[in-house]
Amino acid sequence: MALPLIKVENLSKKFLISHEKQEPYTTLRDVMAKSVKKLFQKGVKPEGNSEEFWALRDLNFEIKQGDRVGIIGRNGAGKSTLLKILSRISEPSSGKISIRGRVASLLEVGTGFHPELTGRENVFLNGAILGMGRAEINKKFDEIVSFAEVERFLDTPVKRYSSGMYVRLAFAVAAHLEPEILIVDEVLAVGDTQFQKKCIGKMEDVSKNEGRTVLFVSHNMNVIKNICKSGIVLSQGKLVFSGGANEAVEKYLEGSADLGTVAKLYSHKVKCEFAKIVNININNSKNPLVTIFEKLTIDLEIEVLQNISQVEFFVLIYNIEGSPITGLFQKDNDELFKIDSTNHKVSVTLENNLVPGKYFVSAGMFDRSRQFVDWVEFGEMFEIEHAYADGRLFEPRLGATLQKVQWEKIR
Repeated sequence: MALPLIKVENLSKKFLISHEKQEPYTTLRDVMAKSVKKLFQKGVKPEGNSEEFWALRDLNFEIKQGDRVGIIGRNGAGKSTLLKILSRISEPSSGKISIRGRVASLLEVGTGFHPELTGRENVFLNGAILGMGRAEINKKFDEIVSFAEVERFLDTPVKRYSSGMYVRLAFAVAAHLEPEILIVDEVLAVGDTQFQKKCIGKMEDVSKNEGRTVLFVSHNMNVIKNICKSGIVLSQGKLVFSGGANEAVEKYLEGSADLGTVAKLYSHKVKCEFAKIVNININNSKNPLVTIFEKLTIDLEIEVLQNISQVEFFVLIYNIEGSPITGLFQKDNDELFKIDSTNHKVSVTLENNLVPGKYFVSAGMFDRSRQFVDWVEFGEMFEIEHAYADGRLFEPRLGATLQKVQWEKIR
């Protein structure tokens, strides 16, 4: 049985967050007197206080040669900290990491580049850092420059490069100098769309055809599903899932990871001053299973904070990757609702032609001037299942549409 290329055991990383008060203005005499005083005060605790913050806590996983691994999690989940430790930029507080092979990292714009050196010089510098000889770098040099599309600026100091040029050259160096392990943070979002596609194709190529291992962080779930074979989901520094890429994306979006917690608490995208949506029910239940072509009834419970004359409601449907699919807004000729008591309940019934799968409901409301009163994103989830009749499977037509049947103010 082949040994894993990367093995992480009980990995933890702790930071100290200082809460010290700002020192008042002091003279040189005060500083000298304070320093002398400290020499004779053994065992005295330092002034101020600090707080322990665990960016990573007890991570355990293995990555095999040739794997393309997507690392998923909300901002602050610990993704970048993990990549920095794997890249040997930062040391763990505890635990053990075993890595077999050379590692090339692209974690942020300009990582590993010296700003005063030219693009040409930085290519050779990065190759030397990876342990490659000059002849080996020369062999790949033309390919690197062609991929990065920076031929005209090759002898210009990289401090004069745009962020896009920086990323193009940095990725080209990291991908072409043949490291066994390529680590890429979401820095590729800096580049243009055409170059992003080019980078994704290169990552697939080095993994499938050259047997190299790729670790990739992205918030784009479609990219994770398309290029990664497996996924790791982090939440508040802890590993909550490790397995197939599709399953990792579902866990992240459904509720086993961060987004599910946010969904249940309802993430309000605007400041709710007049009213807010406190509950969403789909077909009178939470996370229901809905048959193809079955009507959807979405009930919104509204908590009124201040009286507001008229509001217009809307619902949006997102797929499991978090991309909007379709939606419905109250029409201008519909009766707008007045909310002027402690709470209200609004119901909308919809025809659906959604393909089988899992979906999220987002809901919100405008005031008469088309300003947001509230907007809940990823409020609740539902699933569309296949329909059977006489043993035959009925499939929906292509596309995803919603048609309004009725908006109704219950109270």
